[in-house]
Amino acid sequence: MKKLFSVSFVLLSIVFNVCLIVSNILEVKLIAIGPIMATAGLLVFPVSYVINDCIVEVWGYRKACLVIWTGFAMNFFTVGLLQLGSVLPAAPEWDGQAAYLRIFSATPRIAAASFLAFLTGSFLNAYVMSRMKVRSQGKHFSWRAIASTLVGESVDSLIFFPLAFGGVVSLPALLTLIATQACMKTAYEIIALPLTTRVVKYIKRIDQTDVYDKKESYNPLKIRKR
Repeated sequence: MKKLFSVSFVLLSIVFNVCLIVSNILEVKLIAIGPIMATAGLLVFPVSYVINDCIVEVWGYRKACLVIWTGFAMNFFTVGLLQLGSVLPAAPEWDGQAAYLRIFSATPRIAAASFLAFLTGSFLNAYVMSRMKVRSQGKHFSWRAIASTLVGESVDSLIFFPLAFGGVVSLPALLTLIATQACMKTAYEIIALPLTTRVVKYIKRIDQTDVYDKKESYNPLKIRKR
């Protein structure tokens, strides 16, 4: 009987979900890298785009949609648990309630912005990657990975930051955040390319899989087998 999912796919899916959940929590904090202002989520979130590229390249757009929706569901579940923790009464001996609320009370707004930005950016990233693979007949993986990430991350930033930080930071700072995040996340992809390329080649070899979405409908809601 043919396996529905390989070990490689399951492992990448797990890492994808963990990166999304952790990045949502880290997005609450603004950090400074020299003169550049960014969110702490920058340390983790780009990994999800790298994994997205790997999944589309090896297993195709449909499997990428499955992982994206799974990530969305797990993020939603995590936010719900964090809010439950916020409303539960604190023990008299515990003095960390204010700190807990300071971090996680901002999560619903951050999460709502992140959910919309994540879905739009991730599906665009997967779509561009898939279409470019078909048109290039599987060649130029590096260029396809960079182009798809640039499109996905740019749209992600354009949606996320106005919704998450509008009215919290100044307009110039907001525009700087949008441009900085899109550029830095794409740079992240470029730096990771040697490793990403090796991982993709290794998985293709051990799984004997290399999907081309020549007849794909690109309906993000359609995740089941044709």
